[in-house]
Amino acid sequence: MNQAIAVAAQHINQRGKTMNQKNFSALKGFFVSTAIILSGVCLTTPSAYATNGYFADAYSVNSQGLVGAGVALPMDSLDAAINPANMVFIGKRYDVGLSFFNPNRQYTVTGGGPGPVQPATGTVESDSRWFVIPSIGMNWMLNADSSAGVSIYGNGGMNTDYPKNTFSGASPAGVDLMQLFITPSYARKLAEKHAVGIAPILAYQRFSAKGLQAFAAASSDPNNLTNNGYDDSYGMGAKIGYQGEVLPSLNLGASYQTKIYMTKLDKYRGLFAEQGSFDIPSTWTVGLAYKTTPALVFLFDVQRINYSGVKAIANSVNSPGQLGNDNGPGFGWKDMTIYRLAAQWKSSNIWTWRAGYSTGNQPIPNSEVLFNILAPAVIQQHAAIGFTRAMSDTQDLSFALTRAFPHTVSGTSPAAYGGQNIELKMDQWQIATAYAWKF
Repeated sequence: MNQAIAVAAQHINQRGKTMNQKNFSALKGFFVSTAIILSGVCLTTPSAYATNGYFADAYSVNSQGLVGAGVALPMDSLDAAINPANMVFIGKRYDVGLSFFNPNRQYTVTGGGPGPVQPATGTVESDSRWFVIPSIGMNWMLNADSSAGVSIYGNGGMNTDYPKNTFSGASPAGVDLMQLFITPSYARKLAEKHAVGIAPILAYQRFSAKGLQAFAAASSDPNNLTNNGYDDSYGMGAKIGYQGEVLPSLNLGASYQTKIYMTKLDKYRGLFAEQGSFDIPSTWTVGLAYKTTPALVFLFDVQRINYSGVKAIANSVNSPGQLGNDNGPGFGWKDMTIYRLAAQWKSSNIWTWRAGYSTGNQPIPNSEVLFNILAPAVIQQHAAIGFTRAMSDTQDLSFALTRAFPHTVSGTSPAAYGGQNIELKMDQWQIATAYAWKF
């Protein structure tokens, strides 16, 4: 890695002779920072996150302190993950964050009759309780009215690692999903307090599944169903956004992220519908930021995640056909709407305080509990607090703490699979810190 960075840096230095010093420094900084974050992602396991389904509730530490709100409030250089229009209002800055995430996942099985898939009875908790998740953002002002930046962040949440032989005596079961997004952005002011932004999204995801041999008879391709290690896929999408003051002291923000079309997970084309297709759903977010004083702002955001647009996620376990077919069984997730209420108070030139609460209709129906033993993403409510301390005129230190409250979903496995009673449960903690440089 160091040799590759050195070679690339030498190439940049040669071309830099034709650039002014300011542009050269920005380009070199972008390259080095991107290499660092990608190395960090490869060396850690960012496969879980405080979740709405498997979408993170927030992608920067500042936004995490507001429980993910902020589509109408410019904060930092990871804002392109929420609303790329915000980037033109934050100036030149770099942000580096690190989150420590603790999800607690379990299922409880009782009763049931004969069937080909019998989850282990009793209460079983998932291992892999702690995850370290990096994030990075950079933004440059091209002139007074336009900016260019890049935000690098991840999704996760579909992660389980059960220590017992979960399904009918097969090996210990679990899945692991990690998604990484590199999002360059361009934002431009339409007027002094109004802006639009666009951000193409480059996406990478990695997935593995184990312990699903009991489903082989229901698969169109049993050799590519389970225990095949990690598979990778790549894709592209885009996000657009608007942010502006629509009334005195009242800002409106809105953004839309397209569906991200991913290459297929060939090692799991016998598991996911459409022969291993696992695209990333589209989303939209709308929100308000109302400044009661220059120091105090209240936020209200609404976000919609369109899980129904991806068959592997949305198809019911009772769907006709076999696993891996175009309309084969899936996780049965419904679309999710999240409501966020938050406040930010700048008590002095040194301290800024944040707090927020969110609630949403978790995506797993009672009838879909069997498959979702693998992905018990049943969280509905989050609460968060956070702060930023100015270390100097140009550097900030931020902190956030999020609690995802325990929630359960209970139902019955389909009779064809044994008809057992299944309860899914999850709760989460997340602690995060970030450092910012402003220029």
